[in-house]
Amino acid sequence: MDPSIVLGLVLLVAVIALLAKTVRVVPQASVFVIERLGKYSRTLEPGLHILVPVLDIVRQKTDIREQVVAFPPQAVITKDNLVVGIDNVIYYSITDPAAAQYKIENVVAAIEQLVVTTLRNVVGGMQLEEALTGRDHINQRLATVLDEATGKWGVKVNRVEIRGIEPPPTIRDAMEQAMRADRGKRAAILTAEGQRQSAVLTAEGSKTAQVLNAEADKAAVILRAEADREAVLLRAGAEAEAIALVVRAIKAAGVDETVLAYQRQQLLPRIAEGDANKVWFVPTDLAGALGQLGLGGEKR
Repeated sequence: MDPSIVLGLVLLVAVIALLAKTVRVVPQASVFVIERLGKYSRTLEPGLHILVPVLDIVRQKTDIREQVVAFPPQAVITKDNLVVGIDNVIYYSITDPAAAQYKIENVVAAIEQLVVTTLRNVVGGMQLEEALTGRDHINQRLATVLDEATGKWGVKVNRVEIRGIEPPPTIRDAMEQAMRADRGKRAAILTAEGQRQSAVLTAEGSKTAQVLNAEADKAAVILRAEADREAVLLRAGAEAEAIALVVRAIKAAGVDETVLAYQRQQLLPRIAEGDANKVWFVPTDLAGALGQLGLGGEKR
């Protein structure tokens, strides 16, 4: 092969390599930390950039998106000398890539150690029950302490979440027994309350039924009395009309008192018939009627 061709190929490769070192494209959501001659020079934002070959090098490629780190459960002793395991998650983002590169060796490891020490300080001053029910307070304290400590590292702690707090097995069993007992107590109370309400409703229903029955009986008695009164009035009216008709018929027939007296005298033996008749009813005007009959005979 011609030496000039080989030399040309070598120069071409050298130029391509030089261009690759000179022209750098920073992708979105990333930044490049640039050093010149071993010293921090600048931070490249997303886009196209030109570097000085040999002098400028990319020291660190940093992702500026929010990062999520889950740490293994940490054993922490509470105020009442019980060991609990706390599992947590940290959400953070890098706001200053240069500070995160030069002011701390390992950001994640440093945050983990801060979480451990802060948990021991916070939970160590709390009773077990307070720790189990005070997750928001623990999260807030952790976020405050971590944000203050990591600010100088160019790191922003956005959120801290406690995923779980595991008490000792014996304490967990005792808590489960207490929960079952409390649930049984609430169930018994609800059952008794239901029975009491049922008895009250039954008594109120019986009372209402008795009142309604009494009112119905009263209305029935009133209706019967009114019906009897109406019947008596109707019978009395009918009898009065019958008597009036008889009187009018007698007057129309021209019957005098002598005939009436004679008819009453003829009716007395028939009234006295029968063994049960022990009392004789004698009209008060019988003597007068007999006298009238005698007088009439004499006149004849």
